[in-house]
Amino acid sequence: MMTAPIDPALNQLLDAALPHVAFDGWAPRTFDAAIAEVGIDPAHAQTLCPRGAVDLAIAYHKRGDAAMVAALNNADLRDMRFRDKVAHAIRLRIRAIDDKEAVRRGTSLFALPHMAADGAKLVWGTADEIWTALGDSSRDVNWYTKRLTLAGVYSSVVLFWLGDDSLDAQATDAFIDRRIDNVMQFEKVKAQVRDNPLTKPFAATLERMMSGVKAPPKTPDVDLPGMWRDPQ
Repeated sequence: MMTAPIDPALNQLLDAALPHVAFDGWAPRTFDAAIAEVGIDPAHAQTLCPRGAVDLAIAYHKRGDAAMVAALNNADLRDMRFRDKVAHAIRLRIRAIDDKEAVRRGTSLFALPHMAADGAKLVWGTADEIWTALGDSSRDVNWYTKRLTLAGVYSSVVLFWLGDDSLDAQATDAFIDRRIDNVMQFEKVKAQVRDNPLTKPFAATLERMMSGVKAPPKTPDVDLPGMWRDPQ
């Protein structure tokens, strides 16, 4: 997944909306205030954001993703262990947030039952942006497990960060390291299961079953969560 550039008019609306989010949340009143301040035709604003402030909240999240990818592309990661590259990417994503209250309000919005799918899609998109920027080349079931695991890590980090009042978010930095360590320990357990003579047959059977799972095609016109192909 590649984050597309945000429409300039949408960026204007988003910038105008942010000061209102702290008071009114990502609500219709915020959207209306942004339209009035920018002076944009309401019909045009509606074409940019069919769901009003909800689409502004989505645009704000994607703006953060884009900033993170830009920072990752400019970072020198050559001497880092891979686990440290992932941790660094998460830190860059957190640093890309310039309005903590906007994220807090967005978290509440996407926790609503009818918005949960949108929230999950955004977090999955962030995980995909990180793996893609770090050069992930997997095209099998690992494509999914990597993003699913990282999405869980990122979600927990955001929730921790929202309640973190430590100096320069030092507690969040430590939390990121602990969560990455947890993931690495899980990977070690997987390797032990795969190599243990008692569990190796089960692991081999599961691997054969999963061999038909492939990552989505790398084409911009395909919007699928994935696909199943018969193993050749």
